[in-house]
Amino acid sequence: MADFPKMPDINGLMQAAQRMQEDLQRAQRELEDKKVEATAGGGMITAVVSGRLDLVSLKIDPSVVDPKDVAMLQDLVVAAVNQALQKAKAMAQGELAKATGGLSIPGMPPIL
Repeated sequence: MADFPKMPDINGLMQAAQRMQEDLQRAQRELEDKKVEATAGGGMITAVVSGRLDLVSLKIDPSVVDPKDVAMLQDLVVAAVNQALQKAKAMAQGELAKATGGLSIPGMPPIL
């Protein structure tokens, strides 16, 4: 009689997938409350971004506001926001990787 490979435990796989889905949903909810902060211009501009990649607040030191140099202010704002977004993406990727054990979930776009 030939030896057949053992069939995977379908019930066990389904339970593991359900746990992973619950962990992923919990991680996504927790990300809504987490925030990261980044600065530009030596702290003159501070951007705060949520784990859902929303700009939550933007602080501008009044000393950097110069009507003759609006371009510099704009550049500092863009730099602070972009840095905060990158930090938030990295935080989100780390949290979601913990929830999925590092697996890529089909149908769920990765956070870039």
